Amino acid sequence: MDDMSIIMPEGCLCCRFHECSTMLAVLLILSFAHLVALAPHPDGPLVPCRRCCDHLQPTEDSPSPPPMGMYNQVPEVRTYINMTILKGDKGDRGDRGTPGKTGQEGPSGPVGPTGSKGSKGQAGLPGDPCKVNHAAFSVGRRKSFHSLEAYQTLIFDTVFVNLDDHFNMFSGKYVCHTPGVYFFNVNIHTWNFKETYLHIMRNEAEQAIVYAQPSDRSIMQSQSLMLDLGLGDEVWIRLYKRERENAIYSDDVDIYITFNGYLIRASTE
Repeated sequence: MDDMSIIMPEGCLCCRFHECSTMLAVLLILSFAHLVALAPHPDGPLVPCRRCCDHLQPTEDSPSPPPMGMYNQVPEVRTYINMTILKGDKGDRGDRGTPGKTGQEGPSGPVGPTGSKGSKGQAGLPGDPCKVNHAAFSVGRRKSFHSLEAYQTLIFDTVFVNLDDHFNMFSGKYVCHTPGVYFFNVNIHTWNFKETYLHIMRNEAEQAIVYAQPSDRSIMQSQSLMLDLGLGDEVWIRLYKRERENAIYSDDVDIYITFNGYLIRASTE
């Protein structure tokens, strides 16, 4: 084929173009037949591929050539499926698990900033009224009183004030129901030419005396004191026993003999 020469025929232009086309087609058919003849038979041995640089000597730093049979193997193709894109519908919620163990208490956190002042709350219910303790009495006697061989309790027959009946008119004694500090006062009228001798008593103890010597003139005599009483204490007036003439005067018209007392301050206040 290399030594084949193409002789262009002479003639008209159309005839020449036709002849040239025919000759080119013949050349293409001959070239393809030459290539088919050079291809190895399918049942024959495999011919390894050769590179254009295989006849050159490899350098020291060049990698070693792959084995001859490596190029004859068909690469294995594996299919990879991304499972994340195959996400299905959301399933039902599972059962609640058992609670775990309580962990250790953590350290206290820092104190937070002071909050803003809250609004004013509603008014509460009215409270109970303050309990004020009262105790007072004032009694009088319209009859005269003479001493005997023994001590006598001065009994009164007229009531001016007796809160809660704490003064016993039968015994002539005030009984303390509210412990605290009390003020007491007794007033008497003396008898002409007779001695006046009485005591303000607290239970069985003498606290203060009311005394006047015998005289040809009668006078009003008074005594006052304050006592710190406990619950159940008794305060009363005692006429001294007869060692000499001892008496106090009064009549049915006017009251000369009085006994008064009232609470100044309760112990619970």
